[in-house]
Amino acid sequence: MTTLSEVVDKTAIRPFQATIPDAELSELRRRINATRWPDRETVPDASQGVQLSTVQKLARYWATEYDWRKVEARMNAYPQFISEIDGLDIHFIHVRSKHPNALPVIVTHGWPGSIFEQIKIIDPLTDPTAHGGKASDAFDVVIPNMPGYGYSGKPTTTGWDVDHIARAWDVLMKRLGYMRYVAQGGDWGAIVVDQMGVQAPSGLLGIHTNMPGVFPADIDAAAFSGAPAPSGLSADEKLAYERLQFVYQKGIAYGFQMGLRPQTLYGIADSPVGLAAYFLDHDARSYELIARAFDGQVEGLTRDDILDNITLAWLTNTALSGARLYWEYFGKGYFNVKGVSIPVAVSVFPDELYPAPRSWAEQAYPKLIHYNKLNKGGHFAAWEQPHLFVEELRAGLRSLRK
Repeated sequence: MTTLSEVVDKTAIRPFQATIPDAELSELRRRINATRWPDRETVPDASQGVQLSTVQKLARYWATEYDWRKVEARMNAYPQFISEIDGLDIHFIHVRSKHPNALPVIVTHGWPGSIFEQIKIIDPLTDPTAHGGKASDAFDVVIPNMPGYGYSGKPTTTGWDVDHIARAWDVLMKRLGYMRYVAQGGDWGAIVVDQMGVQAPSGLLGIHTNMPGVFPADIDAAAFSGAPAPSGLSADEKLAYERLQFVYQKGIAYGFQMGLRPQTLYGIADSPVGLAAYFLDHDARSYELIARAFDGQVEGLTRDDILDNITLAWLTNTALSGARLYWEYFGKGYFNVKGVSIPVAVSVFPDELYPAPRSWAEQAYPKLIHYNKLNKGGHFAAWEQPHLFVEELRAGLRSLRK
């Protein structure tokens, strides 16, 4: 018989600190230095995949200069917790603002990501008066690692799909005492918050997305098939169509691999450099933003930013457990209209997979409360352009504050 104390223990909010043994860091460096390199690509660009020179620069820096202990200290400077939901431990950062009436927000990362994508936005959101905002802009911030990612538990059975994650996030927020809150997401996080908007649990006031699911079903299907753009599209709609078609035809090979055969990816669980190359090979624009960091350009993401995510996945051995989310969701549509019924704020960054047109955003989200096109930023907006992202989150959700 299960006792009450055992139930309480399972749902307890337990403090957490990250600590990796020195031996594991030494083994990581040994494996990097022991990499067996392939020949370089036979083209002068990235059309065959992640270029050898980029990965070799990454590996040299990773093995000789990168300092995980600094990353660990930065993460441990924030309050972290673990709580079990539906039999699985969920790891999260939870920072309460010092300002009264702060708006609680749960922020969800994507692939190949983790809470590191959102760490830069914590201080400006929770302490706006120190970062160009007003006290009335304050948020209480909850940033979980998705199931199978980072320090969250790895599902051992099927069923931890986007719908399940969306339900779990509502459980988590209410377990933390938040009866009214908002949700934000990009990449997988955008699909999670869309699903939260479909489920519309009591207390969820609205969502903010930087990868909105706006494509009508027939348009999405046409782009996937490779068909020419349908007639009658506006200039903005045609551009979004063409960009999405490029993603489907040439930019999402990793999604098909993980969606169909994630367990086959033993190589990225066994080789740090293999993992790094696989994680770098996102959409073309993101790859450009990432690769330039290893060519000495400091705009946006740094070398450390990129390696933080990769190193966390390596040290927690979550390459395959994270990949299985694609298998769980495969065929359900990433970018299509989901039927969200609650207020939605949309931010469109120019180097996102596609620039979502206002016309489609208004159709997809009948309660659209904010739509804005930015002049800088890409798919990993919170990570790459945290200042602009914070401004968007403040402005986009301001009308939902009471």
